[in-house]
Parts: sequence; C-alpha cells; structure tokens
Amino acid sequence: MMSSLQNEYFGLISIGSPPQDFSVVFDTGSANLWVPSVSCSSMACSNHRRFNPRLSSTFQSTDETVSISYGTGSMKGVLAYDTVQVGSLVVTKQGLILSEMESFFLYYSHFDGILGLGYPSLSVSGTAPVFDNMWSEGLIPEDIFSVYLSRCRENSSVVVFGGVDDSLYSGSLYWVPVTHERFWQITINSVTLNGQVLACEDGCQAIVDTGTSVIAGHPEAIKRIQEAIGAKADYHVTCDHVSSLPDMTITINGMAYSVPAAAYINQVRFSHSDLDLVVVNIFSTEEAAMFTWTNDLERACSVMILPVRTCRYMSYVTITKWGALQSYNQQT
Repeated sequence: MMSSLQNEYFGLISIGSPPQDFSVVFDTGSANLWVPSVSCSSMACSNHRRFNPRLSSTFQSTDETVSISYGTGSMKGVLAYDTVQVGSLVVTKQGLILSEMESFFLYYSHFDGILGLGYPSLSVSGTAPVFDNMWSEGLIPEDIFSVYLSRCRENSSVVVFGGVDDSLYSGSLYWVPVTHERFWQITINSVTLNGQVLACEDGCQAIVDTGTSVIAGHPEAIKRIQEAIGAKADYHVTCDHVSSLPDMTITINGMAYSVPAAAYINQVRFSHSDLDLVVVNIFSTEEAAMFTWTNDLERACSVMILPVRTCRYMSYVTITKWGALQSYNQQT
C-alpha cells in the first residue's frame, strides 16, 4: 500500500473485464466498495479515475440508488456487480457502488474510492463485503485479514487476505471482544496521562478504524487531553515540546498500552511557523492488525489493539520503532 502524509493508506485493485485500476482505502470503518463512475458530475470525481461500465464484459447493472455518509462527507451512486481483483484474488459478481455524486472534500483525497472491511451488517446496500466473498468463494486459506501500516518506509504498508505475515510482528496475540457486530467496536477501560484518567473514566465504547487517522471522542474528554499536553486553543503544540510530553496510556480489556507523544501528535511543520498540529494520531508509527472470524483464542500474534473477526474477537499486532511500544514486545 501507499500512504499520503501517513494519514491516508491505500492500495490498487481492479474492477471489470478487462480490468480497470483504482486506488482504494482498505477501511474497517465501512463495509461497501465504491469507486467513481464516468457518470459522476461532482468536482471530486474530476481528478480521480472513473469506472466505465461499457468497457466491462462482466458488468451487471441495477436500478438501486445508494448513499453513504462518512464523518467528513458523503457519496451517492448506483449499485452494480462486477469482477473485482485484489492482488491475485479474483472475486466474481462483487457488489459495488459507482458514485455519481461526491462531497467536495474527496477532491483532495489521494485515493479513488473505498473498500470496506466492516461487518456485513454495516453494508448500506445489503451486499456482502469483498472479504466475506473472498472467504465464501474459497479464495483464501483462512478467514483472516491483516493490515500493516508503516510510517517509516515508503510503500512498505500491506494488507494480507487469508493470513498474516509473521515477519511483520513480534510478541503475543491479545484478544479483545467485539462488543457490537457492526463496526469493529470494543470497550476502552480508560485513557490516562501521568496517571490521571482523562477519558473513559467508567469505560467507553470505541471503534477501531483503519480509514481514520485521528482519535475522535466526546468534546469534554478531548478537551481534557488537549489541556493536559499543553495544546493551544487551535490544537497545536510546538515541535520542541513533543519529546517532553508524557505517554498516553490506553487500557483495553485490562491491558495497558503506552503510546508516546511522537505517535499521538501528527507533526506538520508550516513554512512560517514551528507549530505542530495535535490531531492525536495514535498507532501511526508502525503497526499491523489481524482480523479473523476464528474462535481459536490461542492463535499467534499481537501487542496492540485492532480487530479480529468473530466469535467475534479481535486482535492487534504492532511493530514499532518507539521504545515504549517495543517494551510490550519484550514483555510478552
């Protein structure tokens, strides 16, 4: 996969026969596959690749209109079916949405569309997600997909369908129950800095989303975190202060995960300032996740936290250059 400023991670897929290529975000926060259509009239489609159904011999149309809303915008399009190829895996008659209207914010995205990896119940069109079809069609040896996101090396991020790359992690696998089978939703016990609980005092629900680069939460909780790290009203700190800021500790299923400031602050240097935006960009250092339907809680892999499919249980694998996170590998 490729990345843009470590905030967008996306890879290439192809749709149709012969194949038409598109870059997509592999997104655990949604469950539908969509790409722009040649019929799209929005400005956001003008600088992205667009699918032409007339060029595909396997294309099947429908009259169903579908809309999807995201945290930063929305899209509207028409449901269709066609062959979808991800790497060497070819899914036939995959449901997808051809967008005909997109919010303007997508104009600035470095990807063409989104490939959702959430639960089937999250699919707005009722069609099975790509991963579910891979498994039902017998294309993968295990009902697992893994995601490795790297800040450190260009184009070194990967998503693996049907297993996990053992070379990308060390440590043990910690399973965390999924509390609601729609998003990859889990319970966070608490969020602390310097031993002080600043969020989720009595526990709170959260979703783990590979399509999102920030931590979002209740305004009061986020405000307390920002104040604790000395962020200004416009959510920034100076670059010189990052190394002295405390680790953020997120406790999940009784396991405390320590995240250094260099990971939860997205450092963007401006040409006329030494300010960094504080977007609490956690787990964007070097990380991976394994998702599975399995009931086997003894399987391999993990030290941080992202979802694993079913039983529905979830695991997270992390490889990181930050010493505080590496210590979890050493302890396990």
